[in-house]
Order: sequence, then structure tokens, then C-alpha cells
Amino acid sequence: MPISAKAFQAWLQGAAPAVSTADICRISGIKRTTLAQQLVRGKVAETTLVSISRALHRSPLEDLSSFENYAELAGRRQPPTPAELVSQIATMDLLRAVIGRSEPERGGRGSDGIPPAGAALSPAPHATAVRNWVDAIDDGELRHRVSAATGVAPQNYSAQLTANRMSPELAIATARAAGVGLTGGLVATGLMTEPEAGWPPGAKQSALDALSDGELTALAGERLQALGKALRRQEQEQAQTNKIWENLG
Repeated sequence: MPISAKAFQAWLQGAAPAVSTADICRISGIKRTTLAQQLVRGKVAETTLVSISRALHRSPLEDLSSFENYAELAGRRQPPTPAELVSQIATMDLLRAVIGRSEPERGGRGSDGIPPAGAALSPAPHATAVRNWVDAIDDGELRHRVSAATGVAPQNYSAQLTANRMSPELAIATARAAGVGLTGGLVATGLMTEPEAGWPPGAKQSALDALSDGELTALAGERLQALGKALRRQEQEQAQTNKIWENLG
């Protein structure tokens, strides 16, 4: 849920009392017209708040939690589960890990069973981060619980997952319904970075290293299969579009 303009302006006055609106927009990369429109409508987007907080070298998580709608973020922070961490590893990084473990010349697993250090993992989010995050915490009934708690129809919820997007409010409701930490969805949607959300440094790499060769290969295979379906769907849609244009010719 967007932040009320009145509450946002009160926060901004306290966070940067001597900084003009023009300077705020300049350092945060937000267009003045965009901020003005949000203030006129009486609702400021969470992304706007986070961008300004980040530009002011403050904590976006703490600043967001200072608003009533997100006050629960200020409570005890539960670290992400291994499944959540793995869900935020990009498919290409998984494939590189599979190759790295399978090629003898690259070391494979050492005598201690630990994979050799590889290239740094890409930061979250990735192309299917939102859907992968939900799948990682879903016990089979999560979507129904979220729908009952928020009023969002299951089909609309699924449509957001397919589009790899989700509002911050819905992401928190999803985490709450799953019983996991509240920051996972904020990272998956790209609202906050992993460090901003309080994720431990190297946590994703540790979760990846903890996967057995079989688990890693199976996961990479599932990701590739999902990617293949998405690409085929895009190709079919493009072919249909081209056919329509040809018929209109």
C-alpha cells in the first residue's frame, strides 16, 4: 500500500530538513514531475521512499518500517531460509555452478566435499525471482491463505507471479502467510537490495554450496524447463502478432 503523502512529507522533513525538493529528486534519480504527481494524488510509492532513503545514505528498511503500514518490519527480523536464498540465485549462476562442479579441470568438489570458489553471484532480483521465491516458501496452500488474507483473487495473484512482479504490501502478506522473514519478498521484487534487507554477506553462496550435486542439477533442470516454456510462449505470441500484421498488410 502506498504511503500517505502527509506522512511522507513529515518523514522527509525530519530526514532531510535542509535539502530542497529539487535536490532530493536530483540525488535520488526521481523526476520532479513524478514526485509532484504522487504528492498531489496523496500517495507516494514505496519505491520513491526507498530511492530517497538510499540517496540520503539512510536505511531503507528502517525508514519504510517507520510508516504505519509497514511497522511490523521493525520487529524481530527473521533471516531468509536456505530455500529463499537459493530462489534468488539467477539461472545462469546455477548453470555455471553445475559446470564448475562437473569439469575436473575446474576442480569439481574438493576432498572435503566443498565446491571450489567461483565467480560472484549476480545480485537479486533476477528474471523469475518473484515466482521462484513464492515457490520456495509454498507448502501447497500458500496462495489460498494469501488470497483469504488479502482479498486478492488467486488468478490475479498468479498473474503477478507470471509477470515477475508483486506489490510490497502483498509480498509482506505472502511472507507472513508462509511464516518466513518479511524481507524476502522485498528482495525478490527488487524494492531493496540484499544488504539493505539485512541478509548476511555470502548467504546465497553458502546456500548454493550446501546443495548436493544432484539437488543442484535437478534445480537447474527445473529452471531451464520453465525458461523453455516461457520462451516458447513468447515465440508463439510473436508469431501470432506477425500473422495479424500480415493479414492487415
